Amino acid sequence: MTVQALDLVGLGLAGGLAGLVVGSFLTVVISRLPDGRGLWPRSACPACGQAIKAKDNIPLVSWLILRGRCRSCGQAIPAMYPLVELTTAVLFVLVALFVRPLAAVPAYLYAAAIAVALTVIDARTRRLPDRIVLPSYLVLGLALAAASWITGDWAALLRGGIGGIGLLVAYGLLAALVPRGMGLGDVKLAGLIGLMLAYQGWGAFAVGALGAFLFGALWGIGVMVRRGGGRRTTVPFGPWMCAGAVLGLAAGGPVWQQYLELVRL
Repeated sequence: MTVQALDLVGLGLAGGLAGLVVGSFLTVVISRLPDGRGLWPRSACPACGQAIKAKDNIPLVSWLILRGRCRSCGQAIPAMYPLVELTTAVLFVLVALFVRPLAAVPAYLYAAAIAVALTVIDARTRRLPDRIVLPSYLVLGLALAAASWITGDWAALLRGGIGGIGLLVAYGLLAALVPRGMGLGDVKLAGLIGLMLAYQGWGAFAVGALGAFLFGALWGIGVMVRRGGGRRTTVPFGPWMCAGAVLGLAAGGPVWQQYLELVRL
């Protein structure tokens, strides 16, 4: 195995372990923040109120050992907890392996973490909390500015800023024209997604932005068919915005290049 391959394995393992730890923290955020509760005191079983011991709080592993049940009362622990931890770990691995430059990796790890939290919260409550979205503008803006300072690639930061403002305005217009189809939370999140996508390139931006509407439309059609809903069937859009962003970052460049080549034919 080459040195480069070993470096990639190390990055992947570090990303996965960090993702499990962060994912465990996100389960607390997801469970408490929508209700206005703080992140302290430590986690406890919602059924019996018994504080969860450290040995039973190992991300993913403890849930598997306990077979998804509280050690004290035997109450089932929702599968949401290990799924959030596992999903965060997978996203962290992908970011560590594929996001470049390396100086930008911390920004995209943070973005992956809030994407997981916002996806679950929006799916459960139809809300995208300002307490997560608004501070993220400062965090991600500073993180990407630091990455551009390290690499000297200020064009990427300018492109990211243009993309963020552009997608924010586009979603704002949609919300004004179709107020029942787009919430202000979606508009605020759009600016963050536009920033992160465009920083990586216009291909990632285009595919990520369009992918959100494709995923949302497919899900909405599926819901209406399954439930027999009409046009007023509500579908949380935040999860599909995040899914589109993942698609754009993972495959936006090649897909956009293929599209441009087809257009030239």
